[in-house]
Amino acid sequence: MTRKPILSRRGFLYGAGGVAVGLPFLEGLQPRKLRAAPPERPRFAVFVRQANGCAQADNGEPEQFWPSQLGAITKESLTADSDRAVSELAEFADQLLMVRGTRFAFPGNGCGHSGGGNQVLTAQKVSDDPSGNLSLAMGESVDNRIARELNPKSNPEPLATYAGAMGGYINEVLSYRGPKDLRAADRNPWSVYTKMVGITTLPEEVIQQIKTRRTSVNDLLKEQMSSLMSSPKLSKDDQDRLQLHFDAIRDIEVELSCQLPPQEEQDAMAAQMDYSGQDDRMQTIVMMHMNLIALAFACDYTRTATLQIGDGNDGTEYLLDGVKFPRYHQISHRIYSDGSEGDPIPDALGKHHRIDREHARMFAHLLQRLAMYTTDTGTLLGDSVAVWCNDLGAGVSHTYNNIPWVCAGSCGGFLKTGQYIDAGDVTHNKFHNTILSAVGLTNVEGNFVDDFGDPELEPGVIDGMIAV
Repeated sequence: MTRKPILSRRGFLYGAGGVAVGLPFLEGLQPRKLRAAPPERPRFAVFVRQANGCAQADNGEPEQFWPSQLGAITKESLTADSDRAVSELAEFADQLLMVRGTRFAFPGNGCGHSGGGNQVLTAQKVSDDPSGNLSLAMGESVDNRIARELNPKSNPEPLATYAGAMGGYINEVLSYRGPKDLRAADRNPWSVYTKMVGITTLPEEVIQQIKTRRTSVNDLLKEQMSSLMSSPKLSKDDQDRLQLHFDAIRDIEVELSCQLPPQEEQDAMAAQMDYSGQDDRMQTIVMMHMNLIALAFACDYTRTATLQIGDGNDGTEYLLDGVKFPRYHQISHRIYSDGSEGDPIPDALGKHHRIDREHARMFAHLLQRLAMYTTDTGTLLGDSVAVWCNDLGAGVSHTYNNIPWVCAGSCGGFLKTGQYIDAGDVTHNKFHNTILSAVGLTNVEGNFVDDFGDPELEPGVIDGMIAV
C-alpha cells in the first residue's frame, strides 16, 4: 500500500442511497483566512487491551515482559532484550514510552477479571450492585472523556471495537459513558466500516457487491468525485490528496473481503464479514480493526478508539505457528482450569510469554498502520498515542499492581518517547490524566488534566511521561 496523507473530516461526498464519505482537508476549498492560518493538528488516542496480565516478574516467576533496564530504550537495546516480549517493538523504539509502577486503586468485587476491566480505563470504584462477574465501573472511561470533549459534533461517540468470542461470563469491559453505563463494542469489521462510510441504507444487492469487490463505495460517488477533482480551486496537492483518500477506502474494502481464490471467497466472507468470534481468526480480525481505527483517525471520524482483544477473562485458544494453545485464561492460571485447582499446563509460563509476544506483534501492526498516514509535520502516529494495556498486572496472581502500559507516539511532542520509566507505585488515574493532557485537554484552570477518575484519588500527572 502506498503512503497516504492524513485526512480530516471537514467535508463529505454524498452518493446513491445516502452513502457519505469524509473528505481530506482541501486547502483550495477553505476560506483565505484558514489558508493563511491553518488550525493546529488534532490529536488521537487508541487503547488496545489484552486480558489476563503479562508474564512479568511476579509470584516467584522471572521477568519476561519489560526491558532489562529503566531509562532510554533504542532499537539496539530492545533487540538485545530478545527474551522480553516488548522486543517485538524494537522497530518503533524511538516512538515508545513504557510505564511501569502504576496500580489500580480499588479492589474487585468478587471477580478479579471483572474488577480489573472495570477500572483499567476508568480509574473508578467497582460497583457494589451488580457484583462478581457482572460488576461495573462507577464512572466514565478515558476514551469517553476524549470523545465528548474533542470529537466532531456529528459523531460524539468513541469507536469501540472487539475481537474474539463472547463467552457470556464477562464480555465487554472497556468503554463507559458514565456510572454503570458500559458501551457495547462492535466485533464485526464490516459493520465498523459501514458505519464509518454510511452505506447501511444501500440496497442489499449493492452491499453484497461491495462485499465481494464487484463494486466499491467509490463507484457510488463517481459523478461527485469527477466534479470535485476537476474543480479549478484544487491544487495538484489537493488532487493527489483526494486520489490517495479514495485509494485508501478501496484498500480497506479489499482487506475486508480477503483476497483468496474465488472458490474460497464466500467461506472467507462468512468468517470475517460475518465474524462471530472464531479463535483461528483472532489475529486477522484484530488487524482489520486496527486498519479501520487508523482510517477513522485519518478521516477525523473520531479522536479516540478502543480495541478489546478477547472477553473479560480471554479464553481464546490461540493458534501460534501452527500450534493450537490451551485456553489463554487457563494458561494464565498455569493449570487446566478456570478456577484454583487443575492439572498443570506444561510450560504454561512459556506459553503466556508467547501470547504476550503475539499481542506485541499485533500492536506493532497498529503502529505501522498509523505511520503510513503522513501529515504536514510527520505521521499520524506522531500525532497520536497508541496504548497497549492490560486489566491485570500478572495473570498468575491476578494482581492489580504494576499494570503494564506500553505507549507509542508522542501526541505532537507532548509525551517523552524512547523511554522506559517507573512511575513509583502511583494510582493509574495519573497515567490517564497525562494521556488526556497529551491529546489537548485541560482542567478548568487551563493546566494539565488532574481530575480524571474517582474523586478520592490523588490528583496529578506522571511527570516522567512528559517531554521537557
